[in-house]
Amino acid sequence: MNPTVRRLLGYLGRRKGELLLAFLFLFLGTGANVAMPLLIRVFIDRHLTPGVFPPGPLLLLAGGYLLLLGVAAGASYLQLLRFQKIALDIIREMRVEVFNHLQRLRLSYFDRHPQGALLSRVTNDTEAVKELYLNVLSAYVQHTVTLLGIFIALFFVNVRLAFIYLVLLPIFVLIILVYRHLSGPIFLRTRQLLGSLNAALNEGIQGAGVIQAFAQEKRMAQRFAELNRQHYRARMGTVRLNGLLLRPLTDFIYTLSLAGVLAYFGGRALLGAVDVGALFVFLSYLERMFEPVNDMMQRMQMFQQSYVSAQRVFELMDEGEVDPFLTGEKGRGRGKAMAPSGGVAVEFRRVSFSYDGRRDVLKDISFRVEPGQTVAIVGPTGSGKTTLIHLLLRLYPLERGEILLGGRRLEEIPEEELRKEVGLVLQEPFLIEGTILENVIMDRPWVTEHDALEALQAVGASSFVERLPGGYRHRVGERGATFSQGERQLLALARVLAGNPSLLILDEATAHVDSETEARIQEALETIQRGRTTLVVAHRLSTIQHAHRILVLQEGRLVEEGTHGDLLARGGLYAAMYRLQQLGALDEETA
Repeated sequence: MNPTVRRLLGYLGRRKGELLLAFLFLFLGTGANVAMPLLIRVFIDRHLTPGVFPPGPLLLLAGGYLLLLGVAAGASYLQLLRFQKIALDIIREMRVEVFNHLQRLRLSYFDRHPQGALLSRVTNDTEAVKELYLNVLSAYVQHTVTLLGIFIALFFVNVRLAFIYLVLLPIFVLIILVYRHLSGPIFLRTRQLLGSLNAALNEGIQGAGVIQAFAQEKRMAQRFAELNRQHYRARMGTVRLNGLLLRPLTDFIYTLSLAGVLAYFGGRALLGAVDVGALFVFLSYLERMFEPVNDMMQRMQMFQQSYVSAQRVFELMDEGEVDPFLTGEKGRGRGKAMAPSGGVAVEFRRVSFSYDGRRDVLKDISFRVEPGQTVAIVGPTGSGKTTLIHLLLRLYPLERGEILLGGRRLEEIPEEELRKEVGLVLQEPFLIEGTILENVIMDRPWVTEHDALEALQAVGASSFVERLPGGYRHRVGERGATFSQGERQLLALARVLAGNPSLLILDEATAHVDSETEARIQEALETIQRGRTTLVVAHRLSTIQHAHRILVLQEGRLVEEGTHGDLLARGGLYAAMYRLQQLGALDEETA
Protein backbone atom coordinates (compact mmCIF):
# COMPACT_ATOMS: atom_id res chain seq x y z
CA MET A 1 0.00 0.00 0.00
CA ASN A 2 1.13 3.54 -0.75
CA PRO A 3 2.84 5.02 2.38
CA THR A 4 0.77 8.22 2.23
CA VAL A 5 -2.49 6.28 1.95
CA ARG A 6 -1.40 4.00 4.81
CA ARG A 7 -0.79 6.98 7.09
CA LEU A 8 -4.08 8.60 6.12
CA LEU A 9 -5.91 5.38 6.93
CA GLY A 10 -3.97 5.18 10.19
CA TYR A 11 -5.74 8.29 11.45
CA LEU A 12 -9.06 6.59 10.66
CA GLY A 13 -7.96 3.42 12.44
CA ARG A 14 -7.68 5.34 15.71
CA ARG A 15 -11.39 6.21 15.44
CA LYS A 16 -12.88 2.78 14.75
CA GLY A 17 -16.01 3.32 16.86
CA GLU A 18 -16.95 6.58 15.13
CA LEU A 19 -16.09 5.07 11.75
CA LEU A 20 -18.24 1.97 12.26
CA LEU A 21 -21.19 4.14 13.26
CA ALA A 22 -20.71 6.33 10.16
CA PHE A 23 -20.54 3.25 7.90
CA LEU A 24 -23.67 1.82 9.53
CA PHE A 25 -25.63 4.94 8.57
CA LEU A 26 -23.99 4.93 5.13
CA PHE A 27 -25.02 1.33 4.36
CA LEU A 28 -28.52 1.97 5.70
CA GLY A 29 -29.03 5.04 3.53
CA THR A 30 -27.51 3.42 0.43
CA GLY A 31 -29.66 0.32 0.84
CA ALA A 32 -32.79 2.45 1.05
CA ASN A 33 -31.83 4.39 -2.09
CA VAL A 34 -31.13 1.21 -4.08
CA ALA A 35 -34.41 -0.42 -2.97
CA MET A 36 -36.70 2.43 -4.10
CA PRO A 37 -36.69 1.62 -7.88
CA LEU A 38 -37.55 -2.02 -7.07
CA LEU A 39 -40.75 -0.89 -5.31
CA ILE A 40 -41.67 1.19 -8.35
CA ARG A 41 -41.09 -1.87 -10.58
CA VAL A 42 -43.55 -3.83 -8.42
CA PHE A 43 -46.10 -1.03 -8.88
CA ILE A 44 -45.60 -1.01 -12.66
CA ASP A 45 -45.67 -4.80 -13.18
CA ARG A 46 -48.48 -5.65 -10.74
CA HIS A 47 -50.74 -2.62 -10.92
CA LEU A 48 -49.98 -0.07 -13.64
CA THR A 49 -49.52 -2.46 -16.61
CA PRO A 50 -52.53 -4.73 -15.87
CA GLY A 51 -54.62 -1.76 -14.68
CA VAL A 52 -55.32 -3.25 -11.25
CA PHE A 53 -55.35 -0.76 -8.35
CA PRO A 54 -56.44 -2.37 -5.05
CA PRO A 55 -56.24 0.19 -2.18
CA GLY A 56 -54.53 -2.08 0.37
CA PRO A 57 -51.42 -3.08 -1.65
CA LEU A 58 -51.10 0.44 -3.11
CA LEU A 59 -51.11 1.99 0.37
CA LEU A 60 -48.53 -0.57 1.45
CA LEU A 61 -46.29 0.27 -1.52
CA ALA A 62 -46.71 4.01 -0.94
CA GLY A 63 -45.97 3.63 2.77
CA GLY A 64 -42.90 1.50 2.03
CA TYR A 65 -41.62 4.05 -0.49
CA LEU A 66 -42.10 6.95 1.95
CA LEU A 67 -40.37 4.92 4.67
CA LEU A 68 -37.40 4.30 2.37
CA LEU A 69 -37.27 8.02 1.55
CA GLY A 70 -37.23 8.89 5.24
CA VAL A 71 -34.58 6.29 6.07
CA ALA A 72 -32.39 7.46 3.17
CA ALA A 73 -32.66 11.13 4.18
CA GLY A 74 -32.10 10.49 7.90
CA ALA A 75 -29.21 8.08 7.38
CA SER A 76 -27.59 10.47 4.88
CA TYR A 77 -27.71 13.31 7.42
CA LEU A 78 -26.35 11.16 10.26
CA GLN A 79 -23.52 9.64 8.22
CA LEU A 80 -22.52 13.10 6.96
CA LEU A 81 -22.49 14.36 10.54
CA ARG A 82 -20.28 11.45 11.70
CA PHE A 83 -17.84 11.82 8.81
CA GLN A 84 -17.57 15.56 9.41
CA LYS A 85 -16.79 14.97 13.09
CA ILE A 86 -14.13 12.38 12.17
CA ALA A 87 -12.55 14.69 9.57
CA LEU A 88 -12.41 17.72 11.88
CA ASP A 89 -11.01 15.60 14.72
CA ILE A 90 -8.28 14.19 12.47
CA ILE A 91 -7.25 17.63 11.20
CA ARG A 92 -7.17 18.96 14.76
CA GLU A 93 -4.83 16.11 15.72
CA MET A 94 -2.72 16.53 12.58
CA ARG A 95 -2.24 20.28 13.05
CA VAL A 96 -1.14 19.75 16.65
CA GLU A 97 1.32 17.06 15.52
CA VAL A 98 2.74 19.30 12.77
CA PHE A 99 3.07 22.28 15.12
CA ASN A 100 4.73 20.18 17.83
CA HIS A 101 7.14 18.77 15.26
CA LEU A 102 7.99 22.27 14.04
CA GLN A 103 8.82 23.24 17.62
CA ARG A 104 11.36 20.41 17.80
CA LEU A 105 13.16 21.14 14.52
CA ARG A 106 16.65 22.55 14.55
CA LEU A 107 17.02 26.24 13.74
CA SER A 108 19.02 25.29 10.64
CA TYR A 109 15.78 23.99 9.09
CA PHE A 110 14.07 27.38 9.49
CA ASP A 111 17.15 29.09 8.04
CA ARG A 112 16.51 27.26 4.75
CA HIS A 113 12.70 27.36 4.53
CA PRO A 114 10.59 30.54 4.20
CA GLN A 115 8.05 31.17 6.96
CA GLY A 116 5.22 31.62 4.47
CA ALA A 117 5.83 28.21 2.89
CA LEU A 118 5.77 26.54 6.32
CA LEU A 119 2.59 28.39 7.27
CA SER A 120 1.02 27.18 4.03
CA ARG A 121 1.72 23.58 5.00
CA VAL A 122 0.31 23.92 8.50
CA THR A 123 -2.85 25.78 7.42
CA ASN A 124 -3.66 25.36 3.71
CA ASP A 125 -2.36 21.81 3.26
CA THR A 126 -4.00 20.44 6.41
CA GLU A 127 -7.25 22.13 5.36
CA ALA A 128 -6.99 20.33 2.00
CA VAL A 129 -6.43 17.02 3.83
CA LYS A 130 -9.65 17.71 5.75
CA GLU A 131 -11.49 17.77 2.42
CA LEU A 132 -10.00 14.36 1.64
CA TYR A 133 -11.64 12.82 4.70
CA LEU A 134 -14.81 14.89 4.57
CA ASN A 135 -15.71 15.08 0.88
CA VAL A 136 -13.61 12.44 -0.88
CA LEU A 137 -13.12 9.27 1.14
CA SER A 138 -16.65 9.26 2.57
CA ALA A 139 -18.14 9.99 -0.86
CA TYR A 140 -16.01 7.29 -2.54
CA VAL A 141 -17.07 4.70 0.03
CA GLN A 142 -20.72 5.72 -0.30
CA HIS A 143 -20.62 5.66 -4.11
CA THR A 144 -18.79 2.31 -4.16
CA VAL A 145 -21.45 0.78 -1.90
CA THR A 146 -24.16 2.33 -4.11
CA LEU A 147 -22.63 0.84 -7.27
CA LEU A 148 -22.31 -2.59 -5.66
CA GLY A 149 -25.93 -2.40 -4.51
CA ILE A 150 -27.07 -1.42 -8.02
CA PHE A 151 -25.19 -4.31 -9.66
CA ILE A 152 -26.62 -6.80 -7.16
CA ALA A 153 -30.14 -5.47 -7.83
CA LEU A 154 -29.59 -5.63 -11.61
CA PHE A 155 -28.72 -9.33 -11.43
CA PHE A 156 -32.14 -9.95 -9.89
CA VAL A 157 -33.80 -8.07 -12.76
CA ASN A 158 -31.83 -9.18 -15.86
CA VAL A 159 -28.61 -11.21 -15.64
CA ARG A 160 -27.54 -10.58 -19.27
CA LEU A 161 -27.78 -6.79 -19.04
CA ALA A 162 -26.17 -6.83 -15.60
CA PHE A 163 -23.06 -8.51 -17.09
CA ILE A 164 -22.98 -5.87 -19.84
CA TYR A 165 -23.07 -3.16 -17.15
CA LEU A 166 -20.10 -4.77 -15.43
CA VAL A 167 -17.98 -3.95 -18.49
CA LEU A 168 -18.31 -0.27 -17.58
CA LEU A 169 -16.42 -0.72 -14.27
CA PRO A 170 -12.91 -1.29 -15.72
CA ILE A 171 -13.49 1.65 -18.08
CA PHE A 172 -14.19 3.96 -15.14
CA VAL A 173 -11.20 2.58 -13.21
CA LEU A 174 -8.95 3.18 -16.24
CA ILE A 175 -10.12 6.80 -16.53
CA ILE A 176 -9.41 7.39 -12.83
CA LEU A 177 -5.92 5.86 -13.07
CA VAL A 178 -5.02 7.92 -16.15
CA TYR A 179 -6.29 11.10 -14.48
CA ARG A 180 -4.28 10.40 -11.31
CA HIS A 181 -1.13 9.80 -13.34
CA LEU A 182 -1.47 13.00 -15.37
CA SER A 183 -2.77 15.32 -12.66
CA GLY A 184 -0.40 14.37 -9.81
CA PRO A 185 2.62 16.44 -10.97
CA ILE A 186 0.35 19.39 -11.85
CA PHE A 187 -1.22 19.52 -8.39
CA LEU A 188 2.19 19.16 -6.71
CA ARG A 189 3.48 22.13 -8.71
CA THR A 190 0.34 24.10 -7.84
CA ARG A 191 0.80 23.49 -4.10
CA GLN A 192 4.48 24.41 -4.25
CA LEU A 193 3.65 27.67 -6.01
CA LEU A 194 0.94 28.42 -3.44
CA GLY A 195 3.58 28.04 -0.74
CA SER A 196 5.86 30.44 -2.64
CA LEU A 197 2.99 32.92 -2.95
CA ASN A 198 2.40 32.78 0.80
CA ALA A 199 6.11 33.24 1.45
CA ALA A 200 6.24 36.31 -0.83
CA LEU A 201 3.11 37.74 0.80
CA ASN A 202 4.53 37.16 4.29
CA GLU A 203 7.79 38.85 3.28
CA GLY A 204 5.91 41.81 1.81
CA ILE A 205 3.86 42.32 4.98
CA GLN A 206 6.68 41.85 7.50
CA GLY A 207 9.14 43.92 5.51
CA ALA A 208 6.70 46.67 4.47
CA GLY A 209 8.72 49.39 6.19
CA VAL A 210 12.02 48.45 4.54
CA ILE A 211 10.34 47.92 1.16
CA GLN A 212 8.83 51.41 1.22
CA ALA A 213 11.99 53.01 2.61
CA PHE A 214 14.04 51.66 -0.31
CA ALA A 215 11.29 52.15 -2.92
CA GLN A 216 11.09 48.43 -3.68
CA GLU A 217 7.31 48.32 -4.13
CA LYS A 218 7.54 47.85 -7.91
CA ARG A 219 10.10 45.05 -7.73
CA MET A 220 8.15 43.19 -5.03
CA ALA A 221 4.91 43.63 -6.99
CA GLN A 222 6.57 42.24 -10.13
CA ARG A 223 7.92 39.26 -8.22
CA PHE A 224 4.51 38.53 -6.69
CA ALA A 225 2.81 38.94 -10.08
CA GLU A 226 5.23 36.46 -11.67
CA LEU A 227 4.56 33.86 -8.97
CA ASN A 228 0.83 34.50 -9.36
CA ARG A 229 1.14 34.02 -13.14
CA GLN A 230 2.94 30.70 -12.68
CA HIS A 231 0.27 29.56 -10.22
CA TYR A 232 -2.45 30.58 -12.72
CA ARG A 233 -0.79 28.57 -15.51
CA ALA A 234 -0.52 25.51 -13.27
CA ARG A 235 -4.20 25.81 -12.31
CA MET A 236 -5.20 26.18 -15.97
CA GLY A 237 -3.41 22.89 -16.64
CA THR A 238 -5.80 21.18 -14.23
CA VAL A 239 -8.78 22.92 -15.85
CA ARG A 240 -7.80 21.59 -19.29
CA LEU A 241 -7.24 18.09 -17.92
CA ASN A 242 -10.58 18.13 -16.10
CA GLY A 243 -12.34 19.30 -19.25
CA LEU A 244 -10.96 16.34 -21.17
CA LEU A 245 -11.12 13.42 -18.73
CA LEU A 246 -13.85 14.12 -16.21
CA ARG A 247 -17.49 15.07 -16.94
CA PRO A 248 -17.43 15.15 -20.78
CA LEU A 249 -16.01 11.62 -21.04
CA THR A 250 -18.41 10.11 -18.49
CA ASP A 251 -21.35 11.88 -20.16
CA PHE A 252 -20.32 10.30 -23.47
CA ILE A 253 -20.19 6.82 -21.89
CA TYR A 254 -23.60 7.46 -20.25
CA THR A 255 -25.14 8.35 -23.63
CA LEU A 256 -23.76 5.18 -25.22
CA SER A 257 -25.06 3.08 -22.31
CA LEU A 258 -28.51 4.67 -22.53
CA ALA A 259 -28.63 3.98 -26.26
CA GLY A 260 -27.64 0.36 -25.60
CA VAL A 261 -30.40 -0.17 -23.03
CA LEU A 262 -33.04 1.39 -25.29
CA ALA A 263 -31.83 -0.69 -28.25
CA TYR A 264 -32.03 -3.89 -26.19
CA PHE A 265 -35.55 -3.23 -24.92
CA GLY A 266 -36.60 -1.91 -28.34
CA GLY A 267 -35.58 -5.23 -29.88
CA ARG A 268 -37.48 -7.06 -27.17
CA ALA A 269 -40.55 -4.91 -27.92
CA LEU A 270 -40.46 -5.95 -31.58
CA LEU A 271 -40.60 -9.55 -30.41
CA GLY A 272 -43.51 -8.69 -28.14
CA ALA A 273 -41.61 -9.57 -24.95
CA VAL A 274 -40.92 -6.18 -23.38
CA ASP A 275 -40.90 -5.88 -19.57
CA VAL A 276 -41.88 -2.27 -18.78
CA GLY A 277 -40.98 -2.64 -15.10
CA ALA A 278 -37.54 -3.98 -15.96
CA LEU A 279 -37.04 -1.14 -18.48
CA PHE A 280 -37.86 1.43 -15.79
CA VAL A 281 -35.51 -0.24 -13.28
CA PHE A 282 -32.61 -0.34 -15.77
CA LEU A 283 -33.09 3.28 -16.83
CA SER A 284 -33.40 4.36 -13.20
CA TYR A 285 -30.31 2.41 -12.15
CA LEU A 286 -28.38 3.65 -15.18
CA GLU A 287 -29.00 7.22 -14.05
CA ARG A 288 -28.30 6.33 -10.41
CA MET A 289 -25.09 4.58 -11.45
CA PHE A 290 -23.72 7.52 -13.42
CA GLU A 291 -24.59 10.03 -10.69
CA PRO A 292 -21.97 8.56 -8.30
CA VAL A 293 -19.55 7.95 -11.17
CA ASN A 294 -19.79 11.60 -12.25
CA ASP A 295 -19.46 12.72 -8.65
CA MET A 296 -16.39 10.50 -8.16
CA MET A 297 -14.85 11.97 -11.30
CA GLN A 298 -15.50 15.50 -10.09
CA ARG A 299 -14.05 14.68 -6.67
CA MET A 300 -10.99 13.14 -8.32
CA GLN A 301 -9.57 16.66 -8.67
CA MET A 302 -10.18 17.26 -4.96
CA PHE A 303 -8.61 13.89 -4.17
CA GLN A 304 -5.43 14.74 -6.10
CA GLN A 305 -5.16 18.13 -4.39
CA SER A 306 -5.72 16.57 -0.97
CA TYR A 307 -3.32 13.70 -1.67
CA VAL A 308 -0.53 16.08 -2.70
CA SER A 309 -1.24 18.20 0.38
CA ALA A 310 -1.05 15.10 2.58
CA GLN A 311 2.31 14.22 1.03
CA ARG A 312 3.60 17.72 1.82
CA VAL A 313 2.32 17.56 5.41
CA PHE A 314 3.86 14.13 6.01
CA GLU A 315 7.10 15.27 4.38
CA LEU A 316 7.27 18.05 6.98
CA MET A 317 6.38 15.65 9.81
CA ASP A 318 9.14 13.28 8.64
CA GLU A 319 11.74 16.04 8.51
CA GLY A 320 14.79 14.55 10.18
CA GLU A 321 16.42 17.74 11.45
CA VAL A 322 14.86 17.28 14.88
CA ASP A 323 16.80 18.39 17.92
CA PRO A 324 17.39 15.10 19.82
CA PHE A 325 17.44 17.00 23.13
CA LEU A 326 13.86 18.16 22.55
CA THR A 327 12.64 14.63 21.83
CA GLY A 328 14.29 13.05 24.85
CA GLU A 329 16.73 11.00 22.74
CA LYS A 330 19.66 12.71 24.47
CA GLY A 331 20.18 14.22 27.89
CA ARG A 332 17.45 12.07 29.44
CA GLY A 333 16.60 12.73 33.09
CA ARG A 334 16.81 15.76 35.31
CA GLY A 335 20.25 15.22 36.86
CA LYS A 336 21.85 17.42 39.50
CA ALA A 337 22.06 21.18 39.44
CA MET A 338 25.05 22.26 37.36
CA ALA A 339 26.50 24.76 39.75
CA PRO A 340 26.15 26.05 43.28
CA SER A 341 25.15 29.65 43.96
CA GLY A 342 27.72 31.97 42.41
CA GLY A 343 27.54 30.92 38.78
CA VAL A 344 28.76 28.13 36.54
CA ALA A 345 32.02 27.59 34.65
CA VAL A 346 31.83 27.78 30.84
CA GLU A 347 34.52 26.29 28.62
CA PHE A 348 34.95 26.08 24.83
CA ARG A 349 37.51 23.57 23.59
CA ARG A 350 38.63 23.93 19.95
CA VAL A 351 35.12 24.64 18.69
CA SER A 352 34.57 25.06 14.94
CA PHE A 353 31.21 25.41 13.18
CA SER A 354 29.72 25.89 9.71
CA TYR A 355 26.10 26.58 8.76
CA ASP A 356 26.36 25.27 5.20
CA GLY A 357 29.10 22.66 5.59
CA ARG A 358 31.46 24.67 3.37
CA ARG A 359 32.54 27.86 5.15
CA ASP A 360 33.44 27.89 8.84
CA VAL A 361 31.98 30.80 10.80
CA LEU A 362 33.80 29.70 13.97
CA LYS A 363 37.37 28.43 13.74
CA ASP A 364 39.11 26.59 16.58
CA ILE A 365 37.66 28.69 19.43
CA SER A 366 38.96 27.94 22.94
CA PHE A 367 38.39 29.88 26.18
CA ARG A 368 37.22 29.38 29.77
CA VAL A 369 34.94 31.53 31.94
CA GLU A 370 35.18 31.00 35.70
CA PRO A 371 32.04 30.90 37.90
CA GLY A 372 30.75 34.38 38.69
CA GLN A 373 32.82 36.12 36.01
CA THR A 374 31.44 38.57 33.45
CA VAL A 375 33.01 38.04 30.04
CA ALA A 376 32.20 40.18 27.00
CA ILE A 377 32.34 38.95 23.40
CA VAL A 378 32.95 41.63 20.78
CA GLY A 379 33.92 41.83 17.14
CA PRO A 380 32.89 43.20 13.75
CA THR A 381 29.62 42.14 12.12
CA GLY A 382 29.85 38.54 10.92
CA SER A 383 32.70 37.62 13.25
CA GLY A 384 30.72 34.75 14.85
CA LYS A 385 29.52 36.30 18.13
CA THR A 386 25.87 35.24 17.84
CA THR A 387 26.82 31.82 16.45
CA LEU A 388 28.92 31.19 19.54
CA ILE A 389 25.89 31.92 21.74
CA HIS A 390 23.63 29.71 19.59
CA LEU A 391 25.99 26.79 20.12
CA LEU A 392 26.11 27.41 23.86
CA LEU A 393 22.29 27.36 23.92
CA ARG A 394 22.39 24.15 21.85
CA LEU A 395 20.21 25.70 19.15
CA TYR A 396 22.52 24.20 16.53
CA PRO A 397 24.34 20.84 16.76
CA LEU A 398 28.00 21.06 17.72
CA GLU A 399 30.11 19.69 14.89
CA ARG A 400 33.72 19.93 16.09
CA GLY A 401 35.17 20.51 19.53
CA GLU A 402 33.56 20.50 22.97
CA ILE A 403 31.52 22.90 25.11
CA LEU A 404 31.41 22.33 28.87
CA LEU A 405 29.06 23.82 31.45
CA GLY A 406 29.96 23.22 35.07
CA GLY A 407 32.50 20.63 33.93
CA ARG A 408 29.87 18.63 31.99
CA ARG A 409 29.74 18.25 28.23
CA LEU A 410 26.85 20.21 26.76
CA GLU A 411 25.25 17.19 25.08
CA GLU A 412 25.08 15.33 28.42
CA ILE A 413 22.89 17.97 30.06
CA PRO A 414 19.11 17.31 30.02
CA GLU A 415 17.11 19.89 28.07
CA GLU A 416 15.01 21.06 31.02
CA GLU A 417 18.08 21.44 33.21
CA LEU A 418 19.90 23.46 30.54
CA ARG A 419 16.96 25.83 30.07
CA LYS A 420 16.65 26.22 33.84
CA GLU A 421 20.31 27.06 34.38
CA VAL A 422 20.79 29.40 31.39
CA GLY A 423 19.01 32.76 31.06
CA LEU A 424 18.95 34.59 27.72
CA VAL A 425 18.24 38.26 26.95
CA LEU A 426 18.13 39.17 23.25
CA GLN A 427 18.43 42.56 21.58
CA GLU A 428 14.89 42.01 20.22
CA PRO A 429 12.82 40.79 23.21
CA PHE A 430 9.99 38.43 22.27
CA LEU A 431 6.72 38.61 24.21
CA ILE A 432 3.98 36.02 23.82
CA GLU A 433 0.20 36.44 23.75
CA GLY A 434 -0.92 36.43 27.39
CA THR A 435 -0.67 38.43 30.60
CA ILE A 436 2.48 40.13 31.88
CA LEU A 437 2.80 37.53 34.63
CA GLU A 438 2.46 34.72 32.08
CA ASN A 439 5.23 36.32 30.02
CA VAL A 440 7.52 36.37 33.05
CA ILE A 441 6.66 32.89 34.38
CA MET A 442 6.68 31.27 30.87
CA ASP A 443 5.03 28.09 32.18
CA ARG A 444 8.21 27.08 34.05
CA PRO A 445 7.23 24.86 37.00
CA TRP A 446 10.03 26.18 39.20
CA VAL A 447 8.92 29.84 38.78
CA THR A 448 6.11 30.98 41.07
CA GLU A 449 3.93 34.08 40.80
CA HIS A 450 5.79 35.46 43.82
CA ASP A 451 9.11 34.98 41.98
CA ALA A 452 7.71 36.84 38.96
CA LEU A 453 6.46 39.79 41.03
CA GLU A 454 9.80 40.08 42.84
CA ALA A 455 11.68 39.96 39.53
CA LEU A 456 9.50 42.70 38.00
CA GLN A 457 10.14 44.92 41.01
CA ALA A 458 13.88 44.15 41.04
CA VAL A 459 14.43 45.23 37.41
CA GLY A 460 12.29 48.35 37.79
CA ALA A 461 9.43 47.21 35.56
CA SER A 462 6.78 47.66 38.27
CA SER A 463 6.72 51.42 37.72
CA PHE A 464 5.04 51.12 34.32
CA VAL A 465 3.28 47.77 34.81
CA GLU A 466 1.22 49.00 37.77
CA ARG A 467 -0.13 51.89 35.66
CA LEU A 468 -1.55 49.50 33.06
CA PRO A 469 -5.22 48.41 33.04
CA GLY A 470 -5.20 45.18 35.01
CA GLY A 471 -1.67 45.76 36.28
CA TYR A 472 0.35 42.55 36.32
CA ARG A 473 -2.54 40.73 34.64
CA HIS A 474 -2.65 43.16 31.74
CA ARG A 475 -2.78 41.23 28.48
CA VAL A 476 0.16 41.63 26.14
CA GLY A 477 -0.69 41.97 22.44
CA GLU A 478 1.12 40.15 19.64
CA ARG A 479 4.91 40.44 20.17
CA GLY A 480 4.27 43.16 22.78
CA ALA A 481 3.76 45.80 20.10
CA THR A 482 1.97 48.18 22.51
CA PHE A 483 5.10 48.50 24.68
CA SER A 484 8.23 50.50 23.95
CA GLN A 485 11.52 48.75 23.20
CA GLY A 486 12.80 49.56 26.68
CA GLU A 487 9.65 48.27 28.40
CA ARG A 488 9.81 45.02 26.45
CA GLN A 489 13.46 44.64 27.42
CA LEU A 490 12.71 45.17 31.12
CA LEU A 491 10.02 42.47 30.94
CA ALA A 492 12.54 40.16 29.27
CA LEU A 493 15.06 40.85 32.05
CA ALA A 494 12.40 40.09 34.68
CA ARG A 495 11.66 36.81 32.88
CA VAL A 496 15.33 35.80 33.17
CA LEU A 497 15.68 36.91 36.80
CA ALA A 498 12.53 35.00 37.85
CA GLY A 499 14.09 31.76 36.58
CA ASN A 500 17.18 32.29 38.79
CA PRO A 501 19.72 30.94 36.25
CA SER A 502 23.38 30.23 36.99
CA LEU A 503 24.51 31.50 33.57
CA LEU A 504 23.28 34.74 32.03
CA ILE A 505 23.66 35.45 28.30
CA LEU A 506 23.08 39.01 27.09
CA ASP A 507 22.97 39.32 23.30
CA GLU A 508 23.33 43.10 22.72
CA ALA A 509 20.52 43.77 25.17
CA THR A 510 20.88 47.59 24.86
CA ALA A 511 21.52 47.80 21.11
CA HIS A 512 18.33 49.60 20.03
CA VAL A 513 17.40 51.90 22.90
CA ASP A 514 18.01 55.55 23.75
CA SER A 515 20.48 56.69 26.42
CA GLU A 516 17.86 57.15 29.16
CA THR A 517 16.36 53.71 28.56
CA GLU A 518 19.84 52.21 28.32
CA ALA A 519 20.65 53.57 31.79
CA ARG A 520 17.51 51.91 33.22
CA ILE A 521 18.36 48.62 31.53
CA GLN A 522 21.99 48.76 32.69
CA GLU A 523 20.79 49.25 36.25
CA ALA A 524 18.50 46.23 35.88
CA LEU A 525 21.36 44.22 34.36
CA GLU A 526 23.56 44.93 37.34
CA THR A 527 20.81 43.50 39.54
CA ILE A 528 20.45 40.22 37.68
CA GLN A 529 24.21 39.72 37.11
CA ARG A 530 25.01 39.50 40.82
CA GLY A 531 26.17 36.00 41.77
CA ARG A 532 25.95 34.71 38.19
CA THR A 533 28.31 33.91 35.35
CA THR A 534 27.57 36.37 32.53
CA LEU A 535 28.41 36.30 28.83
CA VAL A 536 27.76 39.62 27.09
CA VAL A 537 27.62 39.98 23.31
CA ALA A 538 28.28 43.70 22.96
CA HIS A 539 28.10 46.27 20.20
CA ARG A 540 28.58 49.36 22.35
CA LEU A 541 32.03 48.85 23.85
CA SER A 542 31.37 51.53 26.48
CA THR A 543 28.95 49.12 28.20
CA ILE A 544 31.51 46.35 28.84
CA GLN A 545 34.51 48.24 30.19
CA HIS A 546 34.09 46.67 33.65
CA ALA A 547 33.94 43.07 32.37
CA HIS A 548 36.45 40.68 33.93
CA ARG A 549 37.58 39.70 30.44
CA ILE A 550 36.84 40.67 26.86
CA LEU A 551 37.06 38.19 23.96
CA VAL A 552 37.61 39.73 20.51
CA LEU A 553 36.45 37.72 17.47
CA GLN A 554 37.37 38.40 13.86
CA GLU A 555 36.26 36.24 10.92
CA GLY A 556 35.43 33.39 13.28
CA ARG A 557 38.71 33.39 15.19
CA LEU A 558 39.55 34.49 18.73
CA VAL A 559 42.19 37.14 17.98
CA GLU A 560 42.44 39.03 21.28
CA GLU A 561 41.65 38.43 24.94
CA GLY A 562 42.06 40.55 28.08
CA THR A 563 40.62 43.38 30.15
CA HIS A 564 39.49 46.68 28.67
CA GLY A 565 42.71 48.40 29.76
CA ASP A 566 44.95 45.59 28.51
CA LEU A 567 43.33 45.54 25.07
CA LEU A 568 43.55 49.32 24.68
CA ALA A 569 47.23 49.19 25.60
CA ARG A 570 47.91 46.55 22.93
CA GLY A 571 46.58 48.81 20.19
CA GLY A 572 44.99 45.95 18.25
CA LEU A 573 41.52 45.36 16.78
CA TYR A 574 39.68 46.15 20.02
CA ALA A 575 41.52 49.45 20.44
CA ALA A 576 40.70 50.41 16.84
CA MET A 577 37.01 49.56 17.31
CA TYR A 578 36.91 51.53 20.57
CA ARG A 579 38.49 54.64 18.97
CA LEU A 580 36.00 54.51 16.09
CA GLN A 581 33.06 54.35 18.50
CA GLN A 582 34.45 57.21 20.57
CA LEU A 583 34.81 59.33 17.43
CA GLY A 584 31.25 58.44 16.45
CA ALA A 585 29.96 59.44 19.88
CA LEU A 586 31.90 62.72 19.67
CA ASP A 587 30.42 63.46 16.24
CA GLU A 588 26.90 62.88 17.62
CA GLU A 589 27.53 65.29 20.51
CA THR A 590 28.85 68.08 18.22
CA ALA A 591 26.22 67.57 15.51
